[in-house]
Amino acid sequence: MATSVTPIVEKLEPMSRGRTDSRKRKPKQLAIINELCTGCAGSPVCVGYCPVEQCMFWVPDDEHPPFGRIEVDKSTCIGCAKCTAKGPDGMFLDGCPWDAIEMVNVEEWEKGHAVELPAVPDRPVSEWGWVPSAYV
Repeated sequence: MATSVTPIVEKLEPMSRGRTDSRKRKPKQLAIINELCTGCAGSPVCVGYCPVEQCMFWVPDDEHPPFGRIEVDKSTCIGCAKCTAKGPDGMFLDGCPWDAIEMVNVEEWEKGHAVELPAVPDRPVSEWGWVPSAYV
């Protein structure tokens, strides 16, 4: 009998730092990194604005080192949009200068990826250094 193993992604620096109290419910929206992400040459602006510990993290581009991009752990994202550059009515705020982060409805993302995200993180804070690849 074969055992199913969930592939995991190790979170690398730079990485967001902040609150470790788990979200209380699933947010209405999630931060999604799109193809415009450049990783800001290893010093990503968005990571500094994220208020959640290890929510945003570096993923190296194995085919083009030392380049990489930022990803979001969808199981810890609180949907605050502080990492984006757009506020109400498209007003420019601090955050990603490249429009590489979109706020997407959680239900739409789950349907499109055939994944149901947990309402609260499904692993203790001590294990936030990795994420199931389905949550990236």
